[in-house]
Amino acid sequence: MMRFPGVLLVFLVPVTQVSSNVEGDKMSVTRAPGTAVSFTCALTQNTNYIHVYTKKEGTAPQRLFYYDIYYSKFTLESGDSPEKYRVYAGTSKSYTFTMLYLEERDSGTYYCALWDKHWKKIFEKALELIVAPYDINLASDLSPKPTVFLPSIAEIKLHNAGTYLCLLENFFPNVIKVYWKEKNGNKVLESQQGNTMRTTNTYMKFSWLTVSKTAMDKEHKCVVKHEKNRGGVDQEIIFPSVNEVVTSVVTTTEPPNDCLNDGSKVTVTDSKKVCQKDESNSLQLQLENTSAYYTYLLLLLKSSLYFATIISCLFRRTVCSSGKTS
Repeated sequence: MMRFPGVLLVFLVPVTQVSSNVEGDKMSVTRAPGTAVSFTCALTQNTNYIHVYTKKEGTAPQRLFYYDIYYSKFTLESGDSPEKYRVYAGTSKSYTFTMLYLEERDSGTYYCALWDKHWKKIFEKALELIVAPYDINLASDLSPKPTVFLPSIAEIKLHNAGTYLCLLENFFPNVIKVYWKEKNGNKVLESQQGNTMRTTNTYMKFSWLTVSKTAMDKEHKCVVKHEKNRGGVDQEIIFPSVNEVVTSVVTTTEPPNDCLNDGSKVTVTDSKKVCQKDESNSLQLQLENTSAYYTYLLLLLKSSLYFATIISCLFRRTVCSSGKTS
């Protein structure tokens, strides 16, 4: 007997519905084609019908089916086979729905809905489902891979502020949440987000935080929520304080007092003493690294715009050709 993997989800809406995720508030659930997924509606009021809706990207929600609790009967509106769906009554107000034989077209956001006593339909998100393409190996490491960029000395000196940048690459699925906090703080800080972009069959995203002068002595962290994080816990990427960045650069660029400045060889007798020829070398290297990355992002953006323009031109050309033919 085949056993299908299931995910149990319960919802909560004030007064009429309860919603919480018993598996740790998962942002998304990824499944391979041909498998199954489950979600549970827990109701806090009596009702005769449970409605299930699905929403695809760029479209309005559409009702998939509604379930008659009294007669234990499905009424499908999606054109799918009745064999695709199962329902299991856990308690008098708990119903688990299972979708079988998943296909890529089943990917989307699923909602449970019911009418309240004022004839108002209440929606609650039940499941963010991603059915992976066949070329995605779900057993591999699909968690976001971070690359960090620290503030440049030039920015710190010029603006009395520093910008941290966190680049996340090679993750799947594309559902991801990134936010920033002080290392030992609980407040979510205002930050900037780039769009989640597809790269071959995985995704990338970047986020940055600008730290003002008053917070330059504090460490910060970039928190990444993603379904495929190792151990199912949020990634916390620690960034040193801006002042520490400045200190480390100054320490490695200022020559000690006993260093020779005439170009002859220096024998280091104390491991803590480092002799550098020119402070500008380290600064220049850091500036080059920062500039190279922002140049990369700019080129990536330009490539995306160029691609969109080409697609638009090809589409218009196809439409015009069709008009002339007719």
